[in-house]
Amino acid sequence: MTAIRQDAWTPDDDLMLAEVTLRHIREGSTQLSAFEEVGERIGRTSAACGFRWNSFVRKQYEEAIQIAKQQRHKRNYMKKQVSSLPQVSSVSVYETEERTLKTEQTSFEESLSIDAVIRFLREWKMTYQDLTRQIRSYEKTLREREDELHQLRIENEKLTKEVNMVQNDYHAVNDDYKTLIQIMDRARRLTVLNTEEENKPRFKMDANGNLERIE
Repeated sequence: MTAIRQDAWTPDDDLMLAEVTLRHIREGSTQLSAFEEVGERIGRTSAACGFRWNSFVRKQYEEAIQIAKQQRHKRNYMKKQVSSLPQVSSVSVYETEERTLKTEQTSFEESLSIDAVIRFLREWKMTYQDLTRQIRSYEKTLREREDELHQLRIENEKLTKEVNMVQNDYHAVNDDYKTLIQIMDRARRLTVLNTEEENKPRFKMDANGNLERIE
């Protein structure tokens, strides 16, 4: 069982779909037959081929479709003319017209292939130019982001240094504050001791050997 493709259509797929469908139109066959043939050759369903033809490929080959229809009408007309001639001469006339149609068909297919190649190259060139512009835009954006990242790194280093300096200042101030508290506590204790010493009663001995309080 042939696997059904689900991937995107390639330019080669579109070209094959166009050539086979135009051949069926020239030969008086149906487009459904053309879609079935293309589907078998590229591994897709006939419905997928028909949708691709009607939604995208057909728009690019409007002129070629009209030429193929004209060739089909001419082919049918020649067959009717040949059928009305005597049987002996009809073979020669039919073979001559058949060779003429084949020559025109070959020339048309060669022209179609060249046109398809030129169209493909033009589309590829436009696609390449678009991709080039996108790449340049992405490169510019990348350079801008790299510059922003560099500036942010510099700012981060600057802020890190400032934070370290503030932390060092904080530790120094904290140490000074602790020292000041210790000094104030020591001064408070000294003040209390001095006050207690001043409030303690003092005595002296008089000439008779008695103690008297000194105010």
